[in-house]
Amino acid sequence: MLVRGYDKRAFEPFAVTVDLAVLTLRAGALHVLLVERGQEPYAGRWALPGGFLLPEESAEEAARRELAEETGLADVTGLHLEQLRTYSEPGRDPRMRVVSVAFAALLPDPPEPHGGGDAAEARWTPYDEARGLAFDHDRILADARTRVGAKLEYTCLATAFCPAEFTLGELQQVYETVWGTALDRPNFRRKVLATPGFVEAVPGAARLTGGRGKPAAVYRAGPATTLHPPLLRTPREGRPA
Repeated sequence: MLVRGYDKRAFEPFAVTVDLAVLTLRAGALHVLLVERGQEPYAGRWALPGGFLLPEESAEEAARRELAEETGLADVTGLHLEQLRTYSEPGRDPRMRVVSVAFAALLPDPPEPHGGGDAAEARWTPYDEARGLAFDHDRILADARTRVGAKLEYTCLATAFCPAEFTLGELQQVYETVWGTALDRPNFRRKVLATPGFVEAVPGAARLTGGRGKPAAVYRAGPATTLHPPLLRTPREGRPA
């Protein structure tokens, strides 16, 4: 619909992109999904998956499309995707004025990615090794880690890192990995089980977790979305570097 008297050419055009900070746990360490850029600018540099928003799609639709095109991860079971923030500083892209809608995504037990579209390669990279990324993606990645770490305190987001069925030890590992600190096992277990709807026991299920102890009980995510009371980090535990 055209609006009479409005000239859309009165403002300089700019592009909108999406960027995805996709996090997972692999071998007990926090990993992020990166792609190697196959085109300029920053050809050969590693970056977060993402790309330009098409005229007929929403930002979330573009994020899922770009994830599938650049990494091969389409229709991934258990993918948690949420908007992180908008990055709009002038000069963040050397091609033109570009505003990016960034997403944080969590993925349990992910498959191996492969490059596609304008991404020459895709790989899971340990978070601590993901430095010197193209554009302002270092900042986006750090913001995603901070957001996820904070949300673990007052929401049930930690279960999005876990498979459909998990032990409390595996759930604790999520907190320890994202927060970058060790937690007291009995205290953690007590807090989790005392929080209504956080986890639900899987009847008759148990899993050997190593050592000489008895098999650990198995749980699944409960119906709750927020934690009452919050599972707060103590001052000694601090925040991740």
